[in-house]
Amino acid sequence: MSVRLATRLVASSSRLPSCSKSSFTIPIKPVRYSFRSQSTISTPESYKYNGITYPKDSYSNVPSSILDKLDRNLHLMPSHPISILRQIVENHFNDYKALIPSSAIVSVKQNFDELGFPLNHPGRSLTDSYYLNKEYMLRTHTSSHEIESYKKGLNKWLLSADVFRRDEIDSSHYPVFHQMEGTHIWLNSELNQLNELNKNLENQLKNIPIIIEDETKISNSNPFQSHHNPIYTEQIIKHLKNSLNSLIFKLFGHHTKSDGEPLRVRWIEAYFPFTTPSYEVEVFWQGEWLELLGCGVVMQKTLDQSGVSDKSGWAFGLGLERLSMVLFSIPDIRLFWTSDSRFLSQFKQGEITTFQPYSKFPPCYKDMSFWLPQTDENRHESTSSSAGGKTLNPMTSQKQFHENDYCEIVRDVVGDLIESVTLIDEFTHPKTNRKSKCYRLNYRHMDRNLSNEEVNELQNKVQARVVEEMGIEMR
Repeated sequence: MSVRLATRLVASSSRLPSCSKSSFTIPIKPVRYSFRSQSTISTPESYKYNGITYPKDSYSNVPSSILDKLDRNLHLMPSHPISILRQIVENHFNDYKALIPSSAIVSVKQNFDELGFPLNHPGRSLTDSYYLNKEYMLRTHTSSHEIESYKKGLNKWLLSADVFRRDEIDSSHYPVFHQMEGTHIWLNSELNQLNELNKNLENQLKNIPIIIEDETKISNSNPFQSHHNPIYTEQIIKHLKNSLNSLIFKLFGHHTKSDGEPLRVRWIEAYFPFTTPSYEVEVFWQGEWLELLGCGVVMQKTLDQSGVSDKSGWAFGLGLERLSMVLFSIPDIRLFWTSDSRFLSQFKQGEITTFQPYSKFPPCYKDMSFWLPQTDENRHESTSSSAGGKTLNPMTSQKQFHENDYCEIVRDVVGDLIESVTLIDEFTHPKTNRKSKCYRLNYRHMDRNLSNEEVNELQNKVQARVVEEMGIEMR
């Protein structure tokens, strides 16, 4: 997400002018902080949710700002875009069981171990995921409920839920979002019925204006599972593709009415840890290919762990925010979380309508420049790592600087007033080898003007927190 500048920015914590009703206001005076080895912030020793206590340990990293969103349930609000999209998919697959998990808290075993995530998978990192403690976490995907759902004996179901991931800050990323996944499995003794089912689905697709581009094939990089019968697996794949092509037309078919051109859908080979063969699906939308969802044939070991070794089938997963932003023309992901009636009143249950912007207030830019902590490891090496990159042992007090940790503090202090955080410069001192970074924080309220004074106060709080908790030194 960073932009490398040709020349080093020798920036104070607030070198750009802020925006309010006027274009330029007086920038705040830089504030100098020193690092304190012991945190003075008093925090509870445990998390409490739904009457259950989760003791904290060295893995605990869920801020109160995230806990506050556990019960928002945007996907259950009838006239909210996220919920509208969920209902449209559920209505399309009207004979599938709709599932809503009761809690976002799952075990690490559910979220990673049962699904075959290796111990060094980046998603397990403290910089990528929210942990209540070493054993429990906030789910990072709806697949964490896959095995428990198969154990219920259900053969076709749709599951919708909010999921949580530490991430960058911009108009399309948010630490809480919503996923939906669906699956259809059959007893192996019933797979001979698939040929007839596929004929019926293919006849339905012939009568709608859709062009399907599909050059996928079985290969070493996208293989059949060795213990599956290739003939039946081919029929499972056909049923998967026919079912999802029909769903995509349901969601995007109105596009064909507006310009008279058929809808174009493209299938691409992909890799997912829980399916093979696996695919991604794209739709040609507003002049470019848009990725919609991932899918594939369910890994047999997942079904084996669920106690249904005698079944086979397919599964898919999609992001409700991503699709909603496209279908409803919503420009900023933060809008989904607003309680402003000017947003919520625009949408009606069961209808996809175009969002009408009701305001656009000016941004307030503040730069924050700082030296990275002088740990033994980063005296001679870069301390920045990509999401899920190398992280020091959580049991130690020293750790590498990670952008997700920085963004998490910004979110926790500023909330939804932060529109984006962008790395604009990196610098290594030629003599001391100390490394510095400069981030540009873009503050913008969705519903009103921000004053320079309130942004300055927020910026100061962010600076104090990152110094306190990350061991950096402001420049």
